[in-house]
Amino acid sequence: MRRRDFIVASGFGTIFAALALPQRLHAQASTQPKRIGVLIARAQSDPEGEKQAAALQHGLEALGWSRGRNLNVDIRWQTTDPVKREAFVKELVELNPDVLVVNSSAYLLSVKQATSRIPIVFVAIADPVAQGFVQSLARPGGTMTGFGAEEPSLGSKWMELLKEMAPDVRSVTVVSNPDTAPFPHMFLPSIQAVQSSGTLEVTETSVRSEAELEGTIAGAALRPSPGLIFLPDSFLASRIDKVVGLAARHKLPAVYSIAAFARAGGLVSLGIERADLFQRAATYVDRILRGENPSNLAVQMPSKFELVVNLKTARSLGLTAPPALLARADEVIE
Repeated sequence: MRRRDFIVASGFGTIFAALALPQRLHAQASTQPKRIGVLIARAQSDPEGEKQAAALQHGLEALGWSRGRNLNVDIRWQTTDPVKREAFVKELVELNPDVLVVNSSAYLLSVKQATSRIPIVFVAIADPVAQGFVQSLARPGGTMTGFGAEEPSLGSKWMELLKEMAPDVRSVTVVSNPDTAPFPHMFLPSIQAVQSSGTLEVTETSVRSEAELEGTIAGAALRPSPGLIFLPDSFLASRIDKVVGLAARHKLPAVYSIAAFARAGGLVSLGIERADLFQRAATYVDRILRGENPSNLAVQMPSKFELVVNLKTARSLGLTAPPALLARADEVIE
C-alpha cells in the first residue's frame, strides 16, 4: 500500500471508530445493572419482613431481574427512631436508584420530602389518596404509584368482628402509634359508626413506646367490659408477641389487622396478605425499569382479605365463636 493510501485509510478508520464510540457506550450503558432501593416496615430479624423481601425478589426474578446480574438491590429495615429513618431514606436516595419500593406511611412521608425525582412504588399503604400521596387511584400523578392496603371502611369490619366474638364488650380501645401509622383518624368514623344507641364507648389511644403500650393495655383492662382494636401499624407489627402477650395477660378480647397476630395467639384478625402485595409490586417495578411512567400506572387496592380465628384463645377468654363466623373464616386455629 502506498503511504498516501495508508494515511487516508487510517484517517477514515479513526473517523468511523469515533462515530461508532457513542453507540458502543450506549450499548454498554444499557447493559449496566439497574438499581432499586427498598424500605421495609419490619425489623431485619423479623420472619415476616424476610418473607416480604423474598416475595419481592421472587416476583422480580419471574420477570427476568436477577440480583447481582442485572439488578442491584439495597434494603433498609424498620426503625421507630425518626433520625435513623431519615438517615436510611437519605442513604437510599443518594445511591440514585432507578426505583424506590416503600412500605409504611412513615417511610413514604420521608421519601416524599427527600425526592421528587425518583419513581416510587409503595406497598401496603392505607388509603393513599386520603393520605395525600396520590391524586387519585386511577391517575396517581407525580412520581408515585403502587399498592394500597386497608381502606377506611375496614374499621367497621373490625368493630363488628369484636362484637361477634365478644358480644358483651362495651368499652373499645383503638391502639396505634401515630409516628409509624399516621392515619388512625381515617378508620375512626367507620369504627364509631358501629356504635349502637350509645352502648359502645370508643377510645383512641396513641402509643410510642413499649412502656406506653403496656400502660395503654393495662388501662383498657380497667374499663367496663373492655376490648381492643389494633390498627395497621409497623410499630405494633414488629412486636407481635409483646402485643398478644399483653392482651392475654389482661384477658382482653382483641381484633388485629394482620393474620400473624392471630397465628401468634391473638383472638381474631382480618386483613390483607402483605407478602402477596410485595410480589405484585414487582410488576410495577419491572414496568418502570423498562421505561413506563409511574403516573400512568393506576394504584391497585386489595380485593382479598384474610379472616383468621383462634379458637384456643377464644376458649381461654371464655368466648364462643359463632358458627357463621367460623364458616366464613379462611383459617381456624384449634
